Amino acid sequence: MLLLTGCATSRAELAKPAAGAFAQRPQVREFIDRMVSQDGFDKAQLQTLFAKVQLQPGVIEAMERPAEAKPWYEYRHIFLTQARIQGGVAFWKAHREALERAQATYGVPPQIVTAIIGVETYYGRRMGRWPVFDTLATLGFDYPPRAEFFRRQLAQYLLLAKEEGFDPLVPKGSYAGAMGQGQFIPSSYRHYAVDFDGNGQRNLWTDTDDAIGSVANYFAEHGWKNGGSVAVPARAKGDPYADRRPSLKPSLSAAQLRAQGIAPQHPLAGEGPFSVIRLDSRNGPEYWVGEHNFYVITRYNHSPLYAMAVYQLSQAILSAHRQSLSAGTRTTSAGHATGHKQLAQ
Repeated sequence: MLLLTGCATSRAELAKPAAGAFAQRPQVREFIDRMVSQDGFDKAQLQTLFAKVQLQPGVIEAMERPAEAKPWYEYRHIFLTQARIQGGVAFWKAHREALERAQATYGVPPQIVTAIIGVETYYGRRMGRWPVFDTLATLGFDYPPRAEFFRRQLAQYLLLAKEEGFDPLVPKGSYAGAMGQGQFIPSSYRHYAVDFDGNGQRNLWTDTDDAIGSVANYFAEHGWKNGGSVAVPARAKGDPYADRRPSLKPSLSAAQLRAQGIAPQHPLAGEGPFSVIRLDSRNGPEYWVGEHNFYVITRYNHSPLYAMAVYQLSQAILSAHRQSLSAGTRTTSAGHATGHKQLAQ
């Protein structure tokens, strides 16, 4: 939240600076000079680009009320819907070849990749409405809590536009500057996006093959274990994490879990290490034991709510996909039986 003293200045007024005024800010000029000296950009071109910035105060408001601030029982219902589950089944069927190839290449199963894209952009339908360049400029220079991070992302974005050959003023994304079907921030786009269909360009907006391959590559690069488990529900003696937040990084042995009163309800894979996941349900705390792959999901978004939503959506999509295939097999078998009967007559 921006707090201004003296004259009252509205967010709407912030969004409409005098032409070229943003480019003349000392911090912006220093940023431009660094991009010129370190990365070989043309100074005049950058000055022209930054003179066109339209500040986006709405992204600051959105940063201050993220969905992950909701309790689990509210957050879960955003993503665990029949529409999103069936949308995942349809996405899987439409892109089966790319999903299977991604699994063969990176070891990440189709339901996980599908769930990530389902949670992030509803299977590519909602990729964001904010101009990425304006968003990153706003957060990089007018959002002090994370200004340094977003200035780095702004630099990465300009490098990405240069490498991929697109106009940085054109793409739109999330209120945090994430882009494409998998919502990669610029640094992730540069480092983890892949040209999965081999057409010479990494396009995460309209090329679903590239989006699928890039999400799978991201998970593989962060240590996804092929065939590994993600999380299992647990019972807890009392509420051992009522006054402290469990670490996302697995660090506990099975013996340490028992010592804390955490009892997994299904067998754990291997000897760990494991993590404890505590979620707020309507009827009190809900405990899970996280395995290595749960931690990998949190590398995409550092929230246990997010990772659990992805995991549970992936399981629901997998179950519905299997039921769909089974129903199709039964229909085909019934059709063959009817055909044989008619031939016999």
